[in-house]
Amino acid sequence: MDWTFWLEVVIKGFVLCLILLTGFAYLTWYERRALARMQVRVGPNRAGPQGLLQPIADAVKLIFKEEFTPGRVYKVIFVLAPVLTVVPSLILAAVVPLGTSFNLFGREINLHVANINVGVLYIMSIASISVYGIVLAGWSSNNKYAMLGGIRSSAQMISYELALGLSIAAAIILSGLANPDGGSMNLIEIVNAQKGMWFVVIQPVGALIFWIATLAEVNRAPFDMPEAEQELTAGFHSEYSGMKFALFFMAEYQKMIVISMIMATLFFGGYLGPGVDKFPLLGPVYLFLKVFVLLFFMIWVRATWPRIRYDRLMAFGWKILLPLSLVVVFITATGIVFVDKYHSQLYFWSIPVLSIFSAMVAVMFIYRDLRRKSHGRV
Repeated sequence: MDWTFWLEVVIKGFVLCLILLTGFAYLTWYERRALARMQVRVGPNRAGPQGLLQPIADAVKLIFKEEFTPGRVYKVIFVLAPVLTVVPSLILAAVVPLGTSFNLFGREINLHVANINVGVLYIMSIASISVYGIVLAGWSSNNKYAMLGGIRSSAQMISYELALGLSIAAAIILSGLANPDGGSMNLIEIVNAQKGMWFVVIQPVGALIFWIATLAEVNRAPFDMPEAEQELTAGFHSEYSGMKFALFFMAEYQKMIVISMIMATLFFGGYLGPGVDKFPLLGPVYLFLKVFVLLFFMIWVRATWPRIRYDRLMAFGWKILLPLSLVVVFITATGIVFVDKYHSQLYFWSIPVLSIFSAMVAVMFIYRDLRRKSHGRV
């Protein structure tokens, strides 16, 4: 392991951070243009052609905007909280494979920053750190509204992390189909296990649970209760302005990108696509297209779904999503065991069929509960 290895890691890490920062800037433009299209508005169109320079104009505005720090905040934690929120959103992407590898000047360059055997555990542990940034931001502000926002956010994120982890467990189990040694937590091996078929086809409900839980994890509509402006005067970041506020804003959008990359890797074949074996640089292109589509669905949900009331948000996570994710993991594991033992396609296709049936039962319970509440029965 010579100095060129560390130079390669530093360069790839720098390039990845640059891609995420640029992606964050233009995701804001993409969202505003998509929302405007759905709501029959124009959207940003003044700064540059088609408003393409609007993210740069917003960045300049935030850089020069006055930062006001209230006098009674806990200053060290107040300054540290935005950093604790934005850093995990950057380093999460380190284990996501963007492609295979290519030869450059006689050196094999792998299209990932780090390849670790417990990549899934790395993702879960780093994603959990951002909870501290949000709750500490609310507490250090010494403001009751910000504190309420921080508590709500931490409770919400911890609740939905359980369903998120179980949906990832379903993908790990499915990776054992192509591996005689069983499932793997290595993201590259999970992608390679999808060469024959994407996991979203085998376990569509697991992919849906992952997507819903990630919406709650990044506080996106309809799970944006921690930032409900009309209820909490902007939630946990009420007292933040200027670049400190921009860091929270940056963390949310970067997590949207990284989580879409992780979902594409776990359930949609990651960088796999036609011609990747011959032309490795097509891998990042295919991954980008999948992330682009997944981000569109996140934006679409924001444009169409109303915010969920907080008690229903928590009830949905604990009473519906968590039991459903447990059932999905049980169905997946049982199906894989029977496939390995009897080598029958009947057991293989029973996994998606039984999972969809379980999701329909969950929807039936939600419908019954809403009907009872609409008629005034508790």
